[in-house]
Amino acid sequence: MTRAALVTGGGTGIGAGIARRLAAEGYRVALTGRRRGPLEDLAGEIGGIAIQADVGVPADAERAVSETIAGTGRLDVLVCNAGISRPGNALEQTPERWDEVIRTNLTGVFLTCRAALPHLLERGGSIVTIGSLAGLRASADSVAYCTSKAGLAMLTRCLAVDHGPQGVRVNCIAPGWVRTPMADLTMERIATSRTMSLDDAYAEASRNIPTRRPATVEEVADLVAWLASPQAGSMNGAVIPLDGGANVVDVASLAEQA
Repeated sequence: MTRAALVTGGGTGIGAGIARRLAAEGYRVALTGRRRGPLEDLAGEIGGIAIQADVGVPADAERAVSETIAGTGRLDVLVCNAGISRPGNALEQTPERWDEVIRTNLTGVFLTCRAALPHLLERGGSIVTIGSLAGLRASADSVAYCTSKAGLAMLTRCLAVDHGPQGVRVNCIAPGWVRTPMADLTMERIATSRTMSLDDAYAEASRNIPTRRPATVEEVADLVAWLASPQAGSMNGAVIPLDGGANVVDVASLAEQA
């Protein structure tokens, strides 16, 4: 029987890339997201299932899993990719925007995993969460986003400890900059403030990354596919930076290179 995967936030960007990669691996892929149009377009492209849902809402998270099971008969892999960003420091951030970020980026993962785990336990399945380098290193004016992604890293580890003995592996990928529509919004602000092109803004943001470039969606998707595969059978509870080496740079030493 064809293996099945559920990708949250699967309509665009990293989620869409992951969905395409898993479909190429032979999975029947269900996609969730808030906007029906992109979901249906991609589902049509890959022969998948489009499920309009907000995984930060308990009933929607449960429905996303139940509709996946109804459409495929099983669930082998869950990829928790849905995420949003609302910039601001603690003085600027509103409680409402804080709650929105935490609900989507952290609570939504908990709710989806909670709904999916009984089915994944049947299959000895795998969960891959999409975190961020921002969950390992603090970024300016990103108090809600960084906190949500740091919490996601620990949620991943807790799930791995609790359910690894039952046969379910749980790992987290922590990308740095990845060129996506969501990242473009930030880069457009940089480009406007410094009177430069979008390409130049990405180059500036990557200036101190050892690889000197952002990651690609395909590189994230390739890592997801490997983590979900039997070849990664001993990978559990890992939080893997996919950032071109940004996390190992000694920021204080950069002054010597100026």
